Amino acid sequence: MLTIVMYHYVRELKQSRYPEIKGLELQLFKEQIEYILKHYTVVTMEEVIAAVSDPQMKLPSNALLLTFDDGYMDHYQYVFPILNEKKIQGSFFPPAKVVTEHQVLDVNKIHYILASVLDKTKLAEQILRKIEPYRLEYELLSDNEYIKNYAIANRFDTKEVVFIKRMLQKGLPENLRNIITDELFKTFVYEDELTFSKELYMNLDQIQCMKRNGMFIGSHSYDHYWLDTLSCEEQKQEIDLSMEFLRQIGCDMDNWVMCYPYGAYNESLLQLLKERGCKVGLTTLVAIADLNKDHPLTLPRLDTNDLPKDRNGEMNVWTRKVFF
Repeated sequence: MLTIVMYHYVRELKQSRYPEIKGLELQLFKEQIEYILKHYTVVTMEEVIAAVSDPQMKLPSNALLLTFDDGYMDHYQYVFPILNEKKIQGSFFPPAKVVTEHQVLDVNKIHYILASVLDKTKLAEQILRKIEPYRLEYELLSDNEYIKNYAIANRFDTKEVVFIKRMLQKGLPENLRNIITDELFKTFVYEDELTFSKELYMNLDQIQCMKRNGMFIGSHSYDHYWLDTLSCEEQKQEIDLSMEFLRQIGCDMDNWVMCYPYGAYNESLLQLLKERGCKVGLTTLVAIADLNKDHPLTLPRLDTNDLPKDRNGEMNVWTRKVFF
């Protein structure tokens, strides 16, 4: 059994400029790490790769892998020092584009728009108003069809928030998504995207510093698209560009790992990764990984919210699954 935990924003939320961003408070991260060290054995990605490559290699029964998506400055500023002090490894997955081009990903623009606008219903209504002039040009669906398709609550977000995310992530044509998202970002968040990007994401030197100090760096694609929505050729371009980025960092390309943006993948992508020698693929499927049964390119992960954030907290349902 392998418990893989997924993190995104980790910061002092209450003291930040965007306290409404959906992230993990730094003190709670520290508490959760202590809980993890009390109940689990934190393993390295290299040990996981060895275990999936050789059935004779066994991980501890309470093995846990720490993963951090999206390449945020949080990971260098707050997470890395804590992991380094505890002498445990984290695996970090920055989308190459944010490092090489200093652009803010649409997904992050959406996060900050949501964190800046308290009334999510009005924000959803504003998106529908903004797309109206483009309805014929892009052959858009009716408002009711979009609402039916995307206004569906999940375990972390209300239906209004899911609707906003899905419309701006994949529901609308890409060009129109970019237009609407950029307008909302400049209106509610920040006009200077370059400055915002350099504050939000790690740079190449910081990533290489973490790697030199034992952290693992893997692929999170290039543009952070929903990879299952791309053609085979587009998937190849995304993966090849991200692999070139890993080479630039100095990663071992015989043992590289893919972390799917949004957890999205399909058969053509899995075949592509297999052909390029990818050893492990990380999804957002919610479960504890079983390396004897799960495909190594579709391993499930838990979210930080699935484990207690209290060093003295009782073992919860996910931890008990490991021990009982």
